[in-house]
Amino acid sequence: MTESKLYELWDSCLRGDRAAQFALYNRFSPGMYALCLRYAKDQNEAGEILQSGFIKVFTKGKTFSKQGSLEGWIRKIMVYAAIEHLRSRKASFNLYNGYENTLAVSSNSIYDYTDYKDLTKVIQGLPDGYRTVFNMYVIEGYSHKEIASILNIQVGSSKSQLYKARAWLQSKLMLSSKKEGNYEK
Repeated sequence: MTESKLYELWDSCLRGDRAAQFALYNRFSPGMYALCLRYAKDQNEAGEILQSGFIKVFTKGKTFSKQGSLEGWIRKIMVYAAIEHLRSRKASFNLYNGYENTLAVSSNSIYDYTDYKDLTKVIQGLPDGYRTVFNMYVIEGYSHKEIASILNIQVGSSKSQLYKARAWLQSKLMLSSKKEGNYEK
């Protein structure tokens, strides 16, 4: 779909055209569901975040200025919906010290043995703070300063959460890889 056709569809959505809203939802929901799944603990929670996010997309649609891409704007709404969802269930974005044996993340070779679905499941197992910062920094491209502002934490906390998330992920992926015999000697 060309950008101009997409904006025509968007304008129809803003006028309350349910068919257009359904078409827009069908166009973007698979990618946005994948985004929500990275922030959620499971598929049900991801579905809740997706639904909440699209409600915000359609109710706050007039705030989209068409200066950037519509998909980028929807993605941002979904990230905020995920964070709001985590806050509503009292998720903590403060330092989580449950994983003390941090490993130096020196090699990406361990990630070669993991497909997207496996990696998503491992990411879902991260504690809320780790998972949120990891997704925002690594996947969404937010800076530590932006993350700190959005989550109301210190920049150092964001960096620490990311470091610990990477170490946690590496250890989990390494364990999984060893169980399957897929590791380098």
